[in-house]
Amino acid sequence: MTLMSVFWEEGRVDLEDFALKAAMPSDGQSSPFNHFLKPSPDQMLRATVGLALKRARLENVYGALRGRDASTGSDNPEKRDAQFALMREAQTAVLNLANWHHFLDALKLAGYRGQKMISSEAAIIYCYVLYLIGIRDYGIDRAVIRQVIAEFFFMASMTGRYTNSPETRFEADLSKVRDLADGTAFVSRLREICATTLTGDYWDITLPSQLATSAARSPSLFAYQAALIKLDAPVLFSPMKLAAMVDPAIKGSKAALEQHHLFPRGYLEEEGIKDFKIINQIANFAPVEWPANIKIGKQAPANYVPALDAAMSAADRERVYKLHALPPVWWDMNYEEFLVARRLRMAQVVREAWEALIGDTKTEPSPPPSVAELIAAGETGAIEFKSTLRTNLHTGQHDEKIHLSALKTIAGFLNAQGGTLLIGVADDGEVLGLSADGFPNDDKMGLHLVNLVKDRIGDVFLPYVHQHFEDQDGERVLTIRCERGPRAAFVKDGNQQRFFVRGGNATTELSGNSVMDYVKQRFG
Repeated sequence: MTLMSVFWEEGRVDLEDFALKAAMPSDGQSSPFNHFLKPSPDQMLRATVGLALKRARLENVYGALRGRDASTGSDNPEKRDAQFALMREAQTAVLNLANWHHFLDALKLAGYRGQKMISSEAAIIYCYVLYLIGIRDYGIDRAVIRQVIAEFFFMASMTGRYTNSPETRFEADLSKVRDLADGTAFVSRLREICATTLTGDYWDITLPSQLATSAARSPSLFAYQAALIKLDAPVLFSPMKLAAMVDPAIKGSKAALEQHHLFPRGYLEEEGIKDFKIINQIANFAPVEWPANIKIGKQAPANYVPALDAAMSAADRERVYKLHALPPVWWDMNYEEFLVARRLRMAQVVREAWEALIGDTKTEPSPPPSVAELIAAGETGAIEFKSTLRTNLHTGQHDEKIHLSALKTIAGFLNAQGGTLLIGVADDGEVLGLSADGFPNDDKMGLHLVNLVKDRIGDVFLPYVHQHFEDQDGERVLTIRCERGPRAAFVKDGNQQRFFVRGGNATTELSGNSVMDYVKQRFG
C-alpha cells in the first residue's frame, strides 16, 4: 500500500473505499457488502496483484512495482509505469461489483452460506483471482466459471488448501494456470487439481481422520455443513430445511439452530467422560432447533431418541439418518464406536455433495504410474522402496526406527520436488507385500499413516501426501505419493526436529546453517 500511496494514490483510495463499504450493510444502493468476507484493503490488493502480475507473495511484488531490473538491480521508471498500468486494469476488474457478487454466488453454489462457515479468508481471495483470470484472460462464460470456481472453492476450503503457507500454495497453483491454450484448458486444469486432491483415499481415510477433532472451526466440519445444505437436508428432528435456518441476514435474540450433542455432555460426564475434547468431537454434533435442544437436555440417547425416531416415517427416517450420518440404532452404541462410525458416514455425505456439485463434469486425473512401472524404474531421486512401514523384518517386532525411516523419506520428498514411496517392496524391487506390518486391513494402515504424518511432520502436510493401495504379484503394496511441500517439513524424533532432503537416490539430513540456507533457497 505504501508504493501505491507514492505512485498511485487514487488506486489506494479505491481499495480502502471498497473495503469500508464491504463492511457496511447496504441501504439499497449497489455495494460490495456481503455475508462471507469483510475484506481489508490489503486483501483486495492481493487480488489485484494476483490478476495483474500472477503473483501471490506481496514481498516479491514490491520489486516489480518499483520497476526493478533483475539484471542491474536498479529501478526503471518505464517498467514501473508499465506494471502499474497492468495493476490499474486489473483493479478495475477486481473492484467491479458485478464480478464480485457473481463470484460470491459460486460460494453459495458450493453450499456455503456465510462467514461462520469460512475457515480461510485467503481461499475466498485466491478463488476470486482464479474467477477473474477465467473471465478476463480466457473469456470463459460466466455460468461456466462460476460452476468451476464453486467446485474449486469446495475442494480448497474442505482440505484447508490455503490455510497454512497460503502464498506458497497459491504461487504453485498460479504456475499451473499460466499460458494455457484457452478457456477449456483453464477449466480442465482447475478440475484436474480437484480430482488429484480428492482421491478415493482422501474420502475413505484422510477426511474421516480430519473429522476426528473437537475444533469448532474445522474446515472438514464446514464442508459437512455445506454438504447438508447442498443436499437440501432437513434439520435433525425437524421438518425445516437446514438451508432456510442458516440465513446470515436473519439475526434473532437466540440462534435458530444449535449444535446439539447427540450424546449429551451431561450424560457423558455422568458416564465418566469428562474430557471436553472427547465430548465436543465434531462427530457428536448435529444441528437442531433450539427448543428441541433445550428439551433434550442431558438425557441419555437411549431415553430421548426412540420417541423421536418412532415419530418419523420409514422413508423420512432413512433419508434423515443418511444425511445426518447416523448409524442404525446409534443410541445404543458405545460412544467411541459411534464416533468412528459416524465420521466415516459424514465423509461419505460430503462426498455425495461433492459428486452432486460436479454432476456430469467429473474429471478423472491422469493416472499415476502403476506399482509395476515404479518398480521397473527402480529407486531414483523421486522413487524409493521400503519393505515395511513399522515392522523390523529381522526381529519381527514393531520398531520406531522403521517408522522414522519412512518419515525421513516422506519429509525428504516434501522438502524437494516430491516423489513416491512404495511400502511392501524390497530395495531390489522384490514385492514383499504388507502382511509383515500386521494391519487388519487397508483402512487401518492408511489411518496409521495419516496419524503418523500428522503427529510427526504436521497436519499442514496431509493434503500433500496421497496414499493408494494396489495389488502387485499377488501381494498388496502401499503407494505414498508426495507433492512438493508448501514449507519446510521437519520430522519430530523424540525431542529433536530433524530436517531431511532428497538428493540423488538418497535421503540426506541437513543441520545448522545448511538447513537455513536450504530453506531460504527452496521456500523463499
